[in-house]
Amino acid sequence: MHNYTLSQIAELLGATLDGDGAWEISKIATLANAQSGHIAFLANKKYRSQLSDTKAGAVILSAADAEYYQGNKLIVANPYVCYAKLAQLLDTTPRSASPGIHPSAVVHPDATVASTAAIAANAVIEAGAVIGDNAQIGANCFIGENTKIGNGTKLWANVSVYHDVEIGSDCLFQSSSVIGSDGFGYANDKGQWIKIPQLGRVIIGDKVEIGAGATVDRGAIDDTIIHSNVIIDNQCQIAHNVEIGSGTAIAGCTVIAGSTTIGKNCQIAGLVGINGHIDICDGVILTGMSMVTKAITKPGIYSSGLPHSSNKEWRRNIAHFRNLPEMKVRLKALETLTKSLNVDN
Repeated sequence: MHNYTLSQIAELLGATLDGDGAWEISKIATLANAQSGHIAFLANKKYRSQLSDTKAGAVILSAADAEYYQGNKLIVANPYVCYAKLAQLLDTTPRSASPGIHPSAVVHPDATVASTAAIAANAVIEAGAVIGDNAQIGANCFIGENTKIGNGTKLWANVSVYHDVEIGSDCLFQSSSVIGSDGFGYANDKGQWIKIPQLGRVIIGDKVEIGAGATVDRGAIDDTIIHSNVIIDNQCQIAHNVEIGSGTAIAGCTVIAGSTTIGKNCQIAGLVGINGHIDICDGVILTGMSMVTKAITKPGIYSSGLPHSSNKEWRRNIAHFRNLPEMKVRLKALETLTKSLNVDN
């Protein structure tokens, strides 16, 4: 583990250092648990009270919070972004594969693997596949025919990438994600399901991250497309022919049905369900458990999931909900009666 002085860290972050520049830092920690060789950060003012008791060797914070802390501090415009950058510097996450090709890996003679790539144990790479420079293919991964993995892309163990998939550079795929599986395409012939072969591909840009157990289906005819700088959390389902614009973030367990287009720089919270064959414009924020059934054409925040309540209150509200048709009829009758009385007067 490499230590860095506060002066070195300040230069890296473009921060204003107030304190001992020679102080050495080995680790990032929370305000509550930090020790003298650790650096903490304050990005949320509700934790400001912890500044007085923290044992951190230094704290990253904003100018507005600097007056509340008397120890070594790095003053920045955005503490959370600076924390992210510093975490990359101090990252101790291991590689998913050691350099070279493990003896147990099965690499087809017609595959192309860069000399700097790393292929872990029991990985399978099929004919026509191309693995770029410094790519890491974890244990038990499957790379299908004619699939391309870009430079510096990292696959953790048990990732399955089907045939004819194109993945850009510096991407990260967590364990058990599946890329290029068949979309849910069937025709019904008198009660019998007839499978429709999924002939499209999956095209993924650069710096895309996909979480554990997430699935991205291949297109039915055209391609499923995920543009650069998209982040997708664990257990998400991206159906066939979906297109996701650059800079969009999608949290866990969200489901996007087929042929839907998500714009740029959207934020989609967890457990959101998005209907198929609709467009969502750039800059949309969907809060948790929202159900989107029609197109969204204006940027903004949209919600539909109901906050929890006591069971007694929930039952009472559901009873009212079931009575809405009757209440509508009664309200309309009252409106008619009111108008009639006003006319008579």
